[in-house]
Amino acid sequence: MGTALLQHALAAQPEPLRSLKVISAGVASRTGESASPHSITALRNVGVDLTGHVSRPVTQELLNHSLLVLCMTESQRDMIELTADPVPDRLHLFRDFMKEDGDREIPDPYGLALPAYEASRDEMVAAVPSIIAYLARLPAEVLTGR
Repeated sequence: MGTALLQHALAAQPEPLRSLKVISAGVASRTGESASPHSITALRNVGVDLTGHVSRPVTQELLNHSLLVLCMTESQRDMIELTADPVPDRLHLFRDFMKEDGDREIPDPYGLALPAYEASRDEMVAAVPSIIAYLARLPAEVLTGR
């Protein structure tokens, strides 16, 4: 859900932010699975289409080529830190860039009822502007890979 929400928000930004590619990969994902029906519904309810999503696991190659790696939970970040070599420099929780104090984790709703997916979605929606602000502060050559 986070990938689709961030990509949707970036589409409304000026270049080079608009052209950033957002990729979803999970520490416990299998290749080729569709998004859960609850994920699709939760995003459809805020005008974002997730029906074309196909899962993939995190790989070292993806990490090596990522400008920013975002996790929902500390355990997801820990898993990347334990298995990646090298660990990405820009490895963060989705809510790390928010100014408010408080819990930085967004509960993973996998396998839960629709309200849990909606709650996680809403936390991601609240965090997206801070992620975009962080990206906007990066030098253009970092964003474009030049």
